[in-house]
Order: sequence, then structure tokens, then C-alpha cells
Amino acid sequence: MTVSRIFLYSTLLMVAFWASFVEAVSKNGFDLDGALIPVKKILSGGPPRDGIPALNNPSFVSAEMASYLKEGDRVLAIEIDGVAKAYPIRILDWHEIVNDRIGGQRLAVTYCPLCGTGVVFASNAGEGALVFGVSGLLYNSDVLLYDRNTESLWSQLMGQAISGRLKGVKLPQVPAFHTTWGEWRTRFPQTEVLSIDTGYKRDYRKKAYAGYSESRRLYFSVTDKAPKTYHPKEQVMGVEVDGVFKAYPFKELSLNETPTFVDTVNGKQLTVHWNEAARSSHVTDSQGQDVVSTTAFWFAWFTFHPMTEVFKPIHLGSE
Repeated sequence: MTVSRIFLYSTLLMVAFWASFVEAVSKNGFDLDGALIPVKKILSGGPPRDGIPALNNPSFVSAEMASYLKEGDRVLAIEIDGVAKAYPIRILDWHEIVNDRIGGQRLAVTYCPLCGTGVVFASNAGEGALVFGVSGLLYNSDVLLYDRNTESLWSQLMGQAISGRLKGVKLPQVPAFHTTWGEWRTRFPQTEVLSIDTGYKRDYRKKAYAGYSESRRLYFSVTDKAPKTYHPKEQVMGVEVDGVFKAYPFKELSLNETPTFVDTVNGKQLTVHWNEAARSSHVTDSQGQDVVSTTAFWFAWFTFHPMTEVFKPIHLGSE
């Protein structure tokens, strides 16, 4: 082999090496160098960056004007300083992120249809107000958000930036309720509700992921597979107290003898509230203040918190 051919061969090898390296640390145009999670576990969900469009200027209507909702429709809902808002899951399925605000509080309302997780973050933390988009990437089947300010990637269920300039930063989570439209409207008759006039042509009357929550199949691989104690898509309410996690499967809450009860997680007493009709649960502290919790599919909660404790029904009068 001549010197020139050796040089050419070596050059091609170097190009191939660097091409594979660049591909390994960049996906959908995001720099993953030094990511907090394994890059090979970051998968494409199919759509490109912003292929699922976040809502940046959401409009709302009164409860009386929300004729497009039925009593049993699921909503992700919040109440801050007396202002209540509901975000129908059928709209969130198509957009996954709503950049919103209540008063001076900027919010990132996020929903991952694959994990059944609705999480609301206070987004005016750290470097001012962050505006989020859908990256088109997933980690453990869960949506990876990105902020348009720095293009850092964020894991929804970790609540943390996993790459980019803000890597390691965590956002405060705001208490949110995953319940039915009828239950929320009864609690907060003056609630506002996200309008279907989003500026996008979507059929919000239909479920974008029809049949998914009933199927045992996962579309994407996860790191830690949940025990088969429950259906993979069994809904659980999860809480965290100083690094200790606990799941409250709806199946177990339904069997509990009282809908409201006190439980202890990592030495802290919490009051759990279960609404059988609405298939909804939330938590308050000893002062009656809402505590952050996350409703999720069992498989999703477990893969992010494999050491989770699991609630079992309390039978009054039993030993």
C-alpha cells in the first residue's frame, strides 16, 4: 500500500470516527455531550423538534363556554392564588406543553401521553422565564422538553435539565390535579379552561392515543421494568419526601376502606384524598396545604423510581 493510500485510508477512518462521535452526542440537533443520562437511552419519538407544537399563547374560556367537554373528560388542573385553570388531556395529547402564566407566575404545563404524566413547573426560576418546546426525544418513554432560551434538554419526570447550559438545574413543581372535568368544575365553578381555538388544525374530539392506556404494550424501552403486580398502565399517584418515593396505585386506593386517610412517608404525615367517582387522588400536609404529587402509569413511575414504596389498603379493625 502506497503512502498516499495509507494517508487516505487513515483520513477516512478518522472522518468515520468523528462522524459517529458527533452522531452519538447530538440528536435532533441537541448537544448531548456530557448528558446526565446515557445518550444511547435517549430515543427519537418519531416527530422532529417542534413536530409536536407547544402552545405559547394559550386562550381560555369560562366553564359555561366549554361545550366541547363532557363531565367525564380528563383534565390536568391547577389553582394558584384563587385562579383555577383546567387543561383538557385531549388537547394536551396533541401539544404536550402549554407555556402559561397566572399573575406573575410563569408556568410550563407538561403532559406525556406515553407515561400518562401531567407535571406543572414554575418556569420563571433560575435564568428568568423559560419557554419550553417539545424536543421529539424520549428518555424511558418520557418526553424530553427543551427550553428555547438555552436549548437545554429537560426530563419531565426527573424535573431536571439533563444536558446543555442548564444541565443539573431543577425546576420547582407546582401541585396539579389529574381529575375529571365534572369534578374540577364542581370544586371550582369559576375555573377557566383551555380553549380548542389553539391556532392548529387538530380534532380535539378524538383521543390521539386511543387504546394505548388499555394495552400492556410499551412503544419504547425503559431501563427498569416494573413488576407485574399491576397492569403497566395502572394509574398511580406518586409522592416524594426528601428522596423517598411512594406510589399509591388507584387499584389499591379503590380497595381502601376510607377515601381520606393519613399516611406516613419518610417520617412525614400526609393526608391522602381519593375520589372514586373521578378516579383521582391528591395529597395535603398537616396544615391542609396541597402537596406536589404526580399521577403516572405504573411502568413510568417505577422506571424512574425503582426503589419506590407501594401503598397497600388499610383495613380498619384488622391486626
